[in-house]
Parts: sequence; structure tokens; C-alpha cells
Amino acid sequence: MDNFQTVLRFFMNQKATIGYSFMALLTIGGERIFSMVSFQCPCNHEQNFTYGMIFLLGPAAVLFVFGLFFSSRLWRLYTGCCLNPMKLCPRGNCLGCFRVLLSIITGACVAPVMWLCVALLNGTFYECAISGLDDNLVVNLFCKNKTLQCRDQLALVPCGNSKLSSDEQMKLLMMFRAQSQILGWSVIMVAAIVGLLGTCCKNCRSQVSYLQLTFWKRYTEKEKERFDAFTVDYATKLAERNLQSFFENKEPDPMPFPNHKAWEEISAYYTFSRSEQYYSTLQRYIERTDRDFAPENRPVLDMEHGIEMT
Repeated sequence: MDNFQTVLRFFMNQKATIGYSFMALLTIGGERIFSMVSFQCPCNHEQNFTYGMIFLLGPAAVLFVFGLFFSSRLWRLYTGCCLNPMKLCPRGNCLGCFRVLLSIITGACVAPVMWLCVALLNGTFYECAISGLDDNLVVNLFCKNKTLQCRDQLALVPCGNSKLSSDEQMKLLMMFRAQSQILGWSVIMVAAIVGLLGTCCKNCRSQVSYLQLTFWKRYTEKEKERFDAFTVDYATKLAERNLQSFFENKEPDPMPFPNHKAWEEISAYYTFSRSEQYYSTLQRYIERTDRDFAPENRPVLDMEHGIEMT
């Protein structure tokens, strides 16, 4: 039993690494499926570049949008800000809001960068795109010291049906793939360096020690885990109480709820500060001495907005 708990604890501590590894495997699998099943280079000057770039950058853009869409931190920060823009800068901390947005965007970029790296290392999409460029600099680079047909037949090389000799076609394909892989490794190196510098800068400017920062992360994870479990349990009790009141045709039993203001306060994004020994907005709220314990008002139907607080 102890060995099982040790293994479980190890996987829980490494869940971020495991998650990124799983994402990388999905990216590699998705790229291979796109390359083999749906990608067919048109092999003409008018469409090669557009077609290749759509397959190279299109999935990356979709993954970026999905990364933002499924980011709970983004919706926690953004929800309600159209009605109350000050939610973006609680307590006037606009710099903290900018850091949170930067962190959210950085997290959403992980999957697109993985896709670009895998696609460039494979080279299929890049070969199609680069062969469709009519730019003299690009054409002269590939067709230098080659036959005069090279310029006209360059777009047909990815399909293998150009009028060039097989030796010339192979050399051009090797040049395309070499450039694509160079770009792929360049993206990997830049991403790794930026990630390292960003982490170093973040830790260097941290207001707390490494161990306290580790404790803060652990507390945040546990609070979210327990909050999810508690909300499920409380929602179940509320549903049972309401259904029991409806079917038994009697007054519902009293059930306390946090008021609307309390929900707003604990939903704000929290940035650790030395002046406040709190680890979340929830802890900061419950340790306040001037808490408002007034229960939440009952919602009533409204024809325009669905519900409103009375």
C-alpha cells in the first residue's frame, strides 16, 4: 500500500510533465494523420504556398484558440468585465492583470508551438509551401547551378512529377526538408530559451522564497480540488432540497448561501503579496473581520435577462 501511494504521489507531482508529454504524442499523431490522409499538395505556383501555409499554420491557430477557450483562468478573469471593467484590475493592480494575461497566452501557445515543431521537422507542409513561391531570391536559392527548367518545374517537385531529372528532384526535396527542419529546431531552441528566461525572471522577481512559493502552489491545487468536490456536494444537497420541496408541496428547509458580493470577491484573481499573508482570494475573504454574512437574495424571473437578483 505504501509503495502504491509513493507511485501515486510521484505521478501527481509530475502531472504537468505527463500532461505535456501526452500533448506532444497527440500532436505527433495528429500531424501524421493530416500528412497521410488529408494533405494533397496541388503542385502549382498559384496554390502551393497558400495551401502549404494553411496546413502549417491553420491547426496551430485552432489549437491556440482552443487553448484560450478551455482556460479556466481566462474565464475567471474575463467573466463580467464588460459590465464592470474594474474586474480586470482588482484593487487597481493592472500590472498583475497583464502578468496573468501573459501567463494565460503563454500556456495557450504550448500546443501550437508543438504543432509547428512537429510539422516543420516532418517537412511535408513546408515543402509544398516553399515550392510555390515566385520570389526571385527564393527561386535563385533553390535553382542555382541547375537547369533552366528548374524555375518552371519547382512547384511540381513535391509531387514528384516534374520534368527535372530524378537526381535534381531529390536534391531539391532534400533542400526543402533541410530548411524545414532547421526552422523546426530553431523554433524549439527559441521556445526553450524563452521559457527558461521567463521562468528565471519570474522566480527572480518573486516576493517569497522557493519553499513558500512551492507551498502556495500546493495550497492552490488543494483548494481548487476541495472547492470542486464541495460545490458538487453542496449542489447535490440543494437539488435534493428543492426537489423534495416541490414534490412534497411544502416550504423548503433553510439553506445558507454566500451572497452575490462574496462570490464576486472570491472569484477575483489573486496575486501574492508580502503585506497580506494569504494564499488565495478565498482565504483573504474568510479572514476579513468585516465580512457580510447576509444570505443571498432569491432570484426571480425577468423577461429580458432571464433572472435578476432582487
